[in-house]
Amino acid sequence: MSGAADGQRRGVLDRDRVVATAIELVEADGLNALSMRRLGAAMGVEAMALYRYVDGREDLLEAVVEEVTSKVERAADMDIGPHGGWQAYLQRVAHTVRDLAFAHPQVFPLVATRHPAAPWLRPPLRNLDVVEDFLATLSAAGFSEDQAVTAYRAFTSFLLGQLLLTVTQRGAQATTEEVIDEGDASVTHSDISAEEFPTITRLRAKLSVDHSDEEFEEALEQLLRRIDALVSQ
Repeated sequence: MSGAADGQRRGVLDRDRVVATAIELVEADGLNALSMRRLGAAMGVEAMALYRYVDGREDLLEAVVEEVTSKVERAADMDIGPHGGWQAYLQRVAHTVRDLAFAHPQVFPLVATRHPAAPWLRPPLRNLDVVEDFLATLSAAGFSEDQAVTAYRAFTSFLLGQLLLTVTQRGAQATTEEVIDEGDASVTHSDISAEEFPTITRLRAKLSVDHSDEEFEEALEQLLRRIDALVSQ
């Protein structure tokens, strides 16, 4: 290939295309098969050419998660009817996330296990825009701040447990990737814009409180009550 032709081929690269190709590779061969060298080969360039668009494999993995999770519908884009309340909203979000998990079964375990941008974000609803919309929608529906945060925690736990188990049963690989690049994908949490994410900013302290023990016990009690009701029929 001539230098001019090579340069023209490289010129069509951008971050979106790099991320989209990475998702295709993961879905085809699993997460552990993804490397900068293999991604470059799939795009017809040397691996080093990709570093103009992603800061190494860690940044690439973060971009893959961001791309998949950003596709969750926002309340304003949903058609839940004139009488659709928060139940209809949560039903729509749940089915949207389920559809994404089934569309990207090899990527979903990465969504479920990769460290989120902030410690109080919970997979699979870990995209800042999605979480802002979730909390703001419930708040607008009359939820108190504590109720909105509790609903977010319970809802994400339900989705994660159900969907991670399902995609794993369908053959998705567990995420056992090693950090092999020097790229830095860390996020400065204090830089989250209060104007862009006002609900997240207001509820950040509440989101940061660890209620995992209580949530486990509550979920277990609910499960036992459902089993008891089934047995009692």
